[in-house]
Amino acid sequence: MHVSTRRIYDDNGSQAGYRILVDRIWPRGVSKGDADLDAWFKDFAPSDDLRKWFGHDPEKWDEFRKKYRQELQENKEEIKAKFSEFDLRKPLVLLYAASDTQRNNALVLKEFLEDVLPAEK
Repeated sequence: MHVSTRRIYDDNGSQAGYRILVDRIWPRGVSKGDADLDAWFKDFAPSDDLRKWFGHDPEKWDEFRKKYRQELQENKEEIKAKFSEFDLRKPLVLLYAASDTQRNNALVLKEFLEDVLPAEK
């Protein structure tokens, strides 16, 4: 299984694989048709409380990662089941809207998926 992340505003849809939006809120200025998604897994994005607390503050990054991983762990079986619906031999492209490409929820989810999903289906 290959998982990558990509900012939806920088995405041209050229990456092969399953395209999954992993934000709780739909990205501003992006039409659903232009997004060309295979899925929108908003329920696996950080909770509203955690998202608001983090506010993309780099100083809160380490604590955000820890708290978000806890949220993901609480939903581990549901997440595994949902992502396992895809042919995991094909790449997964996790799309997000945050401007910070080094500190965002898609990166944490990517790490989590690499830990819990099998390499191949």
